[in-house]
Amino acid sequence: MSPTRTMPSGRRASTALVLALLATALSGGRSTASELRASAMSASGILVHDATETLRDYCRTESGKLYLELPGGSRWELITSTTDAAVTNPGDGAFHAFDRAEVNAALAEVRYPLHQVSAEVFILPYPRRLSLESAAGPGLILLSPGVRPLSREHQHSEFVHELGHVVQYTLLPDADAEGWSAYARLRGIDDARFNASAAHANRPHEIWAEDFRALFGGPSANTNGTIENAAISYPTQVQGLDSFMQGLAAGASSRPASRLTASTFAWGALSFARGGSARSLLDVYDASGRRLAALEPAVNANGVSWRWDGRDAGGQLVRGTVVFARPRDGQGGTVRVVRLP
Repeated sequence: MSPTRTMPSGRRASTALVLALLATALSGGRSTASELRASAMSASGILVHDATETLRDYCRTESGKLYLELPGGSRWELITSTTDAAVTNPGDGAFHAFDRAEVNAALAEVRYPLHQVSAEVFILPYPRRLSLESAAGPGLILLSPGVRPLSREHQHSEFVHELGHVVQYTLLPDADAEGWSAYARLRGIDDARFNASAAHANRPHEIWAEDFRALFGGPSANTNGTIENAAISYPTQVQGLDSFMQGLAAGASSRPASRLTASTFAWGALSFARGGSARSLLDVYDASGRRLAALEPAVNANGVSWRWDGRDAGGQLVRGTVVFARPRDGQGGTVRVVRLP
């Protein structure tokens, strides 16, 4: 049984969906996930921030209200009390966040080549007022808390579903009309019934995310053996679907890309570069996910470059040995750098 969640009025709950989100108050019921439609960061690899880090490093209070503010400009008000009118079921009177260890465990069990996929995962201490449920967008996953403790199965299934959205945005973007046509033929879905404006279960993005969870998620992500849309075939029964989805990752690996590269120097400084001429800030993080610096780009005939002197935003020399860097526009992915002493 999943913990009781809350849902804004007008949203339909689905007992077939293991992804129980912070949605309508259903005793033991399941509800649907949604995609994030806002600017978001993209990274190579999966970086998970726990609720404490999210609150400490990415939230701020303004006029008595708490806001989640992410690099790149995304900003949402958070609901800090279960007595708020937007929360239709207060549960046990507290918000219960995802456990980073469970998210990492769910990620470790995913049977999909993720080397081309990147996401920054924020475990929220409180839900967003805009939408109480978890969400995902290009390179970003927001995991919303429940109003009762979250089971291992709930956390695994919800995270893997949201990861499926990130995989889709990376490997099968909406602009890939040929790829979507091939997927639709395999899945037996048509534009008339299955489209972005349809009921949640009939949206192609949601079908994809459920396919990803069912085909590539671990046992805890698929405890009940169902998907949200019970009217279509279970993913393992669709011949060629597994190969098609994995083939997208293989195809991405073979395509030329302006990957981000790094060069190290003995005194701790780093330089970064990628092809092309697109300007973007480059964020540098430590292994815990704390942003150390935001670097301005320099464009020349060879592409785009950034230089980091090894100091954080406060001017202090960073002593850690491992850092991650990624452009905010998501082009080029992320590099992990082991710095020299």
